[in-house]
Amino acid sequence: MKISLQGKSALVGGSSKGIGEAIARQLAESGANVTLMARNEGRLQKIVSELPTTQRQKHQYITVDFSNFEGFKAKIISFFTQNSIDILVNNTQGPEAGGALEKKVEDYQAAFDLLFKSVVLTTELAIKHMQRKQWGRIINVASVSVKEPLSYLALSNSIRAALVTWAKSLAIDVAKDGITINNILTGYFDTDRITQLNAKKAEKMGVSVSEVRAAMEAQVPMKRIGDPSEYGYLVAFLASKQASYITGTNIPIDGGLLKSL
Repeated sequence: MKISLQGKSALVGGSSKGIGEAIARQLAESGANVTLMARNEGRLQKIVSELPTTQRQKHQYITVDFSNFEGFKAKIISFFTQNSIDILVNNTQGPEAGGALEKKVEDYQAAFDLLFKSVVLTTELAIKHMQRKQWGRIINVASVSVKEPLSYLALSNSIRAALVTWAKSLAIDVAKDGITINNILTGYFDTDRITQLNAKKAEKMGVSVSEVRAAMEAQVPMKRIGDPSEYGYLVAFLASKQASYITGTNIPIDGGLLKSL
């Protein structure tokens, strides 16, 4: 499928590596002007310099720390005083792993700021322009743990579930404005985050990291962990005009296989 996003502007969170980077690269390949957003300025500069400009795209970046909500708030408000976007990809780093008995109320508050408040604020700022243009795409990078909680990700389980239900509620309100909102319930993809989580699981279970990875791959119908570039293809489709009928949907994706739509 030929997807053209020429003339559209996108803001992609957590785009200095992993899934966020793959999404940014694919949106740029499809012709969008892309603004990267993450903490690592060196990585952001490198990726911006590598993004294609053959369709006269203009790319930029902003450095933010999602774990510092007040600092993030100031920077994102400043960004939207000078910029507007058509496509918003809400994506942040995940909170620390751990079970429900290990976490304190302060940990949940920090996770709420990271995963929920930052997304709601960014969406509120972005959606005003989308409503004026009567077109927009908002895509939230969530987790399969929304459907079935993972015991070692208590913080992520709890806050991402809240985010998904908020997004589906918002989707009903703005569908009339030509704005679609979708949650991607991310499964197993080959990223630094998965590597870190596998190391912790291996230590806790007393097995090797390779055994943890093999067990993970066995759970995926295609018997492999997904490549982030495949994730980018899905986001590019959801950002396109072809996906105008898809809104308020939770889309599970795992190992390169779209499970349902």
